[in-house]
Amino acid sequence: MKLKEIISVFEEAAPFSLQESYDNSGIQFGNPEDEVSKGLICLDITEKVVDEAIENRCDLIISHHPLLFKGIKQLTGQHYTQKALIKAIKHDICLLSVHTNLDSVMHGVNHKLAQKMGLNNIRVLQPRKGLLKKLVVFCPVVHAEKVRNALFKAGAGVIGDYDCCSYNLDGQGTFRAGDNTQPFVGEKGQVHFEEEFRIETILPSYLEKNVIKAMIEAHPYEEVAYDLYPLDNAFEKTGMGMVGDLPEPENENFFLQKLKTALNAHGIRHSPLTGNQVKKVALCGGSGSFLRDSAMAAGADIFVTADLKYHDFFDATDRMLLADVGHYESEQFTSEILYEIVSKKITTFALQISGINTNPVRYF
Repeated sequence: MKLKEIISVFEEAAPFSLQESYDNSGIQFGNPEDEVSKGLICLDITEKVVDEAIENRCDLIISHHPLLFKGIKQLTGQHYTQKALIKAIKHDICLLSVHTNLDSVMHGVNHKLAQKMGLNNIRVLQPRKGLLKKLVVFCPVVHAEKVRNALFKAGAGVIGDYDCCSYNLDGQGTFRAGDNTQPFVGEKGQVHFEEEFRIETILPSYLEKNVIKAMIEAHPYEEVAYDLYPLDNAFEKTGMGMVGDLPEPENENFFLQKLKTALNAHGIRHSPLTGNQVKKVALCGGSGSFLRDSAMAAGADIFVTADLKYHDFFDATDRMLLADVGHYESEQFTSEILYEIVSKKITTFALQISGINTNPVRYF
């Protein structure tokens, strides 16, 4: 199997275009045309993880955190990232990372964490803006259904939990075919009037290429007239963090103890207890302090994340509890997601989850 086939599976589940600007998701080492036969899944790529891949004859390592975030000017093995990279190169092991794009999708890192907490009514905490586009296409009435269905099949027309969404307006289109055309209707050199539908629908920008391709293939015209408009609407299915509800309100101490057990955390740093019950929970796997205000605006009773700074706890109010469970602890279930994504789509590809705990933090 080629590496590009594995990449296409992740592209469908968590498009790489959704990664943050600072990120480096995608191939760390290898070529899309490389043949791979067995993958090892991990949170972090370390030298020990590469050794594990060698021992288990894995020629692909799929990680959440990219091994490389910045450019390398010298490959001397003086840093743990270089040691791991050199060993992977020597043993021809491809490296692929799926990071903030997996954080951004609805059923990604944060959704899995919310499930581990037993939350219901899970939704994106900070939906992403500027990701949606409106597509308008003009089509002969008798072919409108075929074109609409092609758009929907390619992923257009989804609004919240509704799909096949479109607006259709009938009217009359005009055109004059030139000498070098093969018009579907009308005559060359003559202005033609055609009864047409104006079909409007919506799509996320990462599906634009596929949707336009499907539209053109289904459309009868030699030249398809269509418009694309950027939208400021928030895309509720994509963004950072999650918020959900506990089945029943819980005491803060009880919830923190339950959280500690669920994440196998050695300790949880938290702001002073508010004395309120915990019902609505906001969360973000990894470093999520930037979502604190969004969590408060959502009416969360507690915000669970990692890497909070000293002064973040000062900013906590009596209305919302802050809980820092640790970076590794909040993202440890990512390996399960990566495994599920590949194994459900490619049942014949050998996969295993790393048995190495790469958490660099220790507690005395």
